[in-house]
Amino acid sequence: MIETEIVSIHPVHPDTRRYFLPHIEMLVKAGFPSPADDYLEGKLELTEHLVDHPSATYYIRVSGDSMIDYGIFDHDLLVVDRSLDPRQGDIVIVSVDGELTCKALAIKNNIPYLKSGNPNYPPIEIKDKETMIWGVVIHTIHSFRNRNR
Repeated sequence: MIETEIVSIHPVHPDTRRYFLPHIEMLVKAGFPSPADDYLEGKLELTEHLVDHPSATYYIRVSGDSMIDYGIFDHDLLVVDRSLDPRQGDIVIVSVDGELTCKALAIKNNIPYLKSGNPNYPPIEIKDKETMIWGVVIHTIHSFRNRNR
């Protein structure tokens, strides 16, 4: 079994190059197509919508299938905020005995544990382990195309 592991960390810096993309101000239906040209609202910079605390936020890419039931898949890019206090049910990046993993924070019988999003992976009790939470996952960016094709 492969645990979800961290591939890379990409900090967000205030001086990072910004790219403004077209923003269409309408909801898209997953049904009959509708022309969208009449709804073009200008440009949108995603960091403004995804990041509330730039100095405490980083991107991290995951590897593995232990969080698929939470909508986090192999090679997804996560947006993680270190300034948030983790709460039960949050998806967190946590170091467990020196190894990083992505799991849901849970409490059972007053004992905190880490819950995977795949029944093939058992929960991890953290009471007897050296742990440090690296932040709360606030967004996931999932690509529908394989970049290697």
